Amino acid sequence: MKQITKITRQKNNDQRYNIFINEEYAFAVDEAVLIQFELKKGKVLDEFDMGEIAYEEEIRKAFNKALGFLSFQMRSEHEVKEKLKKLEFGEAVILEAIQKLYQYGFLNDEAYSKALLETKKKTQKKGPRAIAQDMQKKGIDKELQQQVLTQYSEEQQVDIALALAEKLVRSETKKTPTQVKQKIQDLLLRKGYSFAIITTVLDNITLKRDDDEWTALIDGQGEKLWRKYAAKYEGYDLRMRVKQGLYQKGFPMDVIDQFIEQKENEHNE
Repeated sequence: MKQITKITRQKNNDQRYNIFINEEYAFAVDEAVLIQFELKKGKVLDEFDMGEIAYEEEIRKAFNKALGFLSFQMRSEHEVKEKLKKLEFGEAVILEAIQKLYQYGFLNDEAYSKALLETKKKTQKKGPRAIAQDMQKKGIDKELQQQVLTQYSEEQQVDIALALAEKLVRSETKKTPTQVKQKIQDLLLRKGYSFAIITTVLDNITLKRDDDEWTALIDGQGEKLWRKYAAKYEGYDLRMRVKQGLYQKGFPMDVIDQFIEQKENEHNE
């Protein structure tokens, strides 16, 4: 017969209790397990009881580990499961612990997804596609992803993407409008915005260069191209390659022709 003969509270953790059976230490349990199984002095336990207590205690351990993991920041169900797997809890124990976390409101993938959406919008200025990828990595169900992302309106996307584009325009003063537009498109694609949003942003961005600005721009970029091709070509071939290169960068033809004429005059002097 296995009878509880003594129960003592642990010194280093007042939420856990040592159980003594037949005057010898047998196991320790969480306070919740102690209450659940009504463990007290004089109670007789059979093998089935012992197994049930051990199983519930393992669930409680997993639950407490998950609570510690969640105390630092919100986590998805997938993240909590992966954490408990690494701690070598069994699949059944993990599922039971996850259920308890949902029951007590410590785990909520919908709330987590909404918080993730707001964080990625405000701190990283990401678009829906990039945020969907982040949610995917966190193991969020695709249907829930789509449901939450509907809260990210096109108006919000345009506002955030436009702010990113305007910031880039202010920093890229040594580029042609064509080059700046390409950089805006590349940036917004990386951030996860759709082509429709990017097009709207580009339509709302004004990129102009005064004559003196074009001169400064082509003096910098044109000189590099001229040196590059002058090492291999001359005459017509040199002019055509420089002209093509500058045109692809977005320089107007009259500015290009003026630059090439200037370089040829310098060469002939």
